Amino acid sequence: MRAAQQRRGLPTELVDELISADEQRRSSIVAYEAIRGEQKNLGKLIPKAQGDEKQELLARTKQISQQVKEAEAAQVEAAETFERLMKTLPNLASADAPQGGEDDFVVLETVGTPRDFAAEGFEPRDHLELGQMLGAIDVERGAKVSGSRFYFLTGVGAQLELALTQLAMSKAAAWGFTPMIPPALVNERAMEGTGFLGQAADDVYHLEKDGLYLVGTSEVPMAAYHSDEILDAGSLPRRYAAFSPCFRREAGSYGKDTRGIFRVHWFDKVEMFVYTTVEESYAEHQRILGWEKDWLDALELPYRVIDVASGDLGLSAIRKFDCEAWIPTQGKYREVSSASNCTEFQSRRLDIRVRGAEADGGGTRPAATLNGTLCAMTRTIIAILENGQQADGSVRLPAALHPLLGEVLRPLA
Repeated sequence: MRAAQQRRGLPTELVDELISADEQRRSSIVAYEAIRGEQKNLGKLIPKAQGDEKQELLARTKQISQQVKEAEAAQVEAAETFERLMKTLPNLASADAPQGGEDDFVVLETVGTPRDFAAEGFEPRDHLELGQMLGAIDVERGAKVSGSRFYFLTGVGAQLELALTQLAMSKAAAWGFTPMIPPALVNERAMEGTGFLGQAADDVYHLEKDGLYLVGTSEVPMAAYHSDEILDAGSLPRRYAAFSPCFRREAGSYGKDTRGIFRVHWFDKVEMFVYTTVEESYAEHQRILGWEKDWLDALELPYRVIDVASGDLGLSAIRKFDCEAWIPTQGKYREVSSASNCTEFQSRRLDIRVRGAEADGGGTRPAATLNGTLCAMTRTIIAILENGQQADGSVRLPAALHPLLGEVLRPLA
């Protein structure tokens, strides 16, 4: 645990605090059980006692009753302290992940070649200018209605998102995923169980009156979908592809990517979510990445795959791969999808177990969970518009979208 904390660039003192809290928790249980045992024994002796002996036992009963209450309170307090500290402990970052922070990722693969717009004789427009020319994006009215970082998708913009949704869900179904549309509001246990009330808490929208949270990803309801259940090992892997709106405060991104729809408070997304065993999770992680690459290949986008550094991992993941599409007007690759292996972190919190795995001799153990973005709509739309644009402001679409939208999106007259 100390080594994993160091890989994340986090203090190791938390591990020492946890060890101390666990010792206190265990000793408080022993102390409570001892005094409670004496109380039960007294209860058996009193009916048999007579005279002074009985009076002494009754006096001791009053004494011990208070001691039992104090021991029970100490036990509860020790358990709560341990639980509170455990919830702050991230999953144990994989030793295979690059060590360091946000900029210390390793590029695993680069696919496709960015277009040379200068050689084609024109300066590329950014997605917002293209979106306005196509009648596809309206951020001014989005701000008027909801505030900054909101938008309307209009006309072909709305059609493009619906086409991407249909294509993504169809591909996921062909890969063996069960299509899902989960609730976008969840209770505290679902949010906390997936690790989103830890380091990401500031980005979460909370409806205090209702005790509910708006999800930032359908990973949350999908992880809680099998909470408090025991899954048969023979039914694994269980693969789901969920479409949902996603809501994020973007509290730590003030002033970043403010133009257009790149970093917004709400967007729609198709997310892959898998339940399996820990032993199988590593191969499944690679499969999820493979499906994400197949998706970007189908959209004919230049992209790269990075191995995210341990210090940039979320609370629940031991390792994460990001796929980053080339954004011409930014002159760099930007994240459009990610694939994370969360091993047992979420299933332990949500009590999701597997029964019948050979490694466990037919017993039960926590499941492993994985998630991977198939299509984050706004960023995918940005990448399609900017990479497919022509000098006249029209946008050539990838062949996979032709049956749904035709070959070209043309500017409004």
